[in-house]
Amino acid sequence: MLLEPAILFFLIGCGVALVRSNLEIPQPVAKFLSLYLLMAVGFKGGQSLAQTGFNQAVVTVILIAMVMALLVPAWSYLILRKGVGVFDAAAIAATYGSVSAVTFTVGSQFVAAQQAPTSGGATVALVFMESPAIVMAVLLASWARNREGGNLSQRATTSAEMEAVMPEAVASHGKPLSVKAVLHEAFTDGAHLLLIGSLVVGAVTGPKGAEAMQPFTGGLFKGFLAFFLLEMGLLVGRQLREARDVGPFLIGFGLIMPPIHAVIALLLAKVAGTSLGDATLLAVLSASASYIVVPAVIRYAIPEARPSRYFTMSLAITFPFNVLVGIPLYYAIACRLWQ
Repeated sequence: MLLEPAILFFLIGCGVALVRSNLEIPQPVAKFLSLYLLMAVGFKGGQSLAQTGFNQAVVTVILIAMVMALLVPAWSYLILRKGVGVFDAAAIAATYGSVSAVTFTVGSQFVAAQQAPTSGGATVALVFMESPAIVMAVLLASWARNREGGNLSQRATTSAEMEAVMPEAVASHGKPLSVKAVLHEAFTDGAHLLLIGSLVVGAVTGPKGAEAMQPFTGGLFKGFLAFFLLEMGLLVGRQLREARDVGPFLIGFGLIMPPIHAVIALLLAKVAGTSLGDATLLAVLSASASYIVVPAVIRYAIPEARPSRYFTMSLAITFPFNVLVGIPLYYAIACRLWQ
């Protein structure tokens, strides 16, 4: 895994950022690459669905994913409350209850390289897992806010804090959004809709669509993924400077809980009888943490929470752990369970 070109470019990006080089990927290019990956992953998932159909295996994967999307933020919140305030706990729980499309993309490439069979259900699950954690976190924060009489004195960050590392995730100051507004924000997010649309196109067009899109979603994919992971390495390296605001408790959570979530997902997949490939991708989804969509919504919905905590944890701690160690670890555990 570490000798994959994409992973090596990720490590180069980290090293370049840590030595404070002036290397930068222009934001429009980074945005294009992220949209390209979503489109390609969605299309490939749709192609898998076109081959297998919306069968029992796909439904099983989606159901397990939804169970994890509801349970992970719930128990994460209870654990986090032992070390941080209620608003930070809710925001971090939402971040870890949701998913990282880039982590899933790397995991999909790894599973494909192992020639492990998949049904396409994990890509559909990627779509469904984005929103439940956000909704649960907003409800928890609303409950806490009501108990405290709407006091916003704990709000100690500014939008500039996130603008420095992820300009598209910046939100304006203002009152916390209503649950209705948050639901609208979560379900109408452009990246979310692009993933859904690409999934539908891949499923509808079938083999002819795969042949027509092969140069775009096949030959170019690994190169664009490597370039995007170079950008992610630069972001991770710069965000590591914020780790001082995270502390040992949260760093431990960001490293220990993802493998636990992955193992729980693998056990559920084993009981349900999914394929090895689907089980591994479920583990990757359950172990990942969102660092784009959820932080952008949470910044509006829970302004009392500190982005320097939930954003740094997902991007600078859990993301590199999963990419470098977690994905091959989850696959190895799955292989043992499926023997």
